[in-house]
Amino acid sequence: MTLLSTAAAARLAPPRRRPALPPLPVAASLVFVALVIAWSLAPGLFTGHDPIAGVPADKLLGPSLAHWFGTDHLGRDVFARVVFGSASSVTSALIAVVIGVLAGGLIGLVAGFLGGWVDTVLARFVDVLLAIPKFLLAVIVVTAIGFDTINAAIATGVSAVAVFARVMRSEVIKTREATFVEASFLSGGSRWHILARHVLPNASRSVLPLAVLHFGDSILVIASLAFLGYGDPPPASDWGLLISIGKDYPKWPWLVYAPALVTIATVLSVNRISRWLRTTD
Repeated sequence: MTLLSTAAAARLAPPRRRPALPPLPVAASLVFVALVIAWSLAPGLFTGHDPIAGVPADKLLGPSLAHWFGTDHLGRDVFARVVFGSASSVTSALIAVVIGVLAGGLIGLVAGFLGGWVDTVLARFVDVLLAIPKFLLAVIVVTAIGFDTINAAIATGVSAVAVFARVMRSEVIKTREATFVEASFLSGGSRWHILARHVLPNASRSVLPLAVLHFGDSILVIASLAFLGYGDPPPASDWGLLISIGKDYPKWPWLVYAPALVTIATVLSVNRISRWLRTTD
């Protein structure tokens, strides 16, 4: 090939697509979620205050440069307690997502791929789970296995199994009927090869945005369980527990506003990221 033909081919070749940058609201959400994750991984880098031991002389101080979120009734820095409590919230939400994805995804994958009576039985099981309100199911499970943050995470994950199973089943059925799956079957591919090579990778694309969305929803559900007393007892600093303690001191509203705003901002940021992922190829 001559130099001229090479240059002509280069001009005719389609331009390379640069990866689309996330919009400003999504970028801000990513930064905030990254900050919360950093809090959970290395809380000592963001505050020098002890989240458990307080200074009685500094109790119930308002927000200031010394105490960004104020102090509580025991003189403990509220910002430090929020930062150290993020580890429990993030870890618990991650456990809940893993349980929902693995258990629900497996149920939906088997039901959608095998079909027949297997699909009927598993679909009826999923319908039963969907008939129970998610938060009520989480309360039932955590009551059965014990009051603890990890148990609350397990309960939250169990309550999301039906949602992941329904989405995975729908995607598997749609992918199973695709032309390339039929071609692979006609060319001699085994059912398990087709399942692992074609069906699972394509059906999993819709699960990622749902998993991100459920991560934020799990933070909210686990905080609600902690608010009702189904999480770790004091002096733990779960976000829901901080809100529950702060409600007993209405004259000092920052005890509620600080952890509540952080929880709301985290959930909204995760939801915004999930919505962006659904619209991104």
